[in-house]
Amino acid sequence: MKRWLICLLFALGAAGLHAKEAAPLAEDELTEKRMVAISSELRCLVCQNESLAGSHSELANDLRREIRTLIKDGKSDGEVMDFMVARYGDFVRYRPPLKGTTLLLWFGPALLFIVGLGALVRYLRRRDLAVNDSPLSAEEQRQADALLQAKDSQP
Repeated sequence: MKRWLICLLFALGAAGLHAKEAAPLAEDELTEKRMVAISSELRCLVCQNESLAGSHSELANDLRREIRTLIKDGKSDGEVMDFMVARYGDFVRYRPPLKGTTLLLWFGPALLFIVGLGALVRYLRRRDLAVNDSPLSAEEQRQADALLQAKDSQP
């Protein structure tokens, strides 16, 4: 029994010695590098928070195949990017261009921060005005002293 186990472990270990590095999907290494560079600038439309280069969805595989085809057809990186934007809109780019339709996307977070900071300052000022800094009346002073003395007399 022990001999069979040793043979099995040896066979499994020897099988790993024949493993090779994964071959690139494109025949041309330059095409593959360009595809990776372009797809890393594009957003996966399924995952939305992952680049097209890193996504494992079927749509990402199809889009990478389409990018390879466009590269093989002699399109420049800019033309491939323009094709993808024309087909899927500015959302497909991780860094969309600065134009009228993307202003809120670019400046929205800063605008929200400024509005929130302004609201906080306004709240703090109103709260500060609401606090009455006038001295205690004689009756209020007497009640405060009584509370403090009662607290001190407890064990």
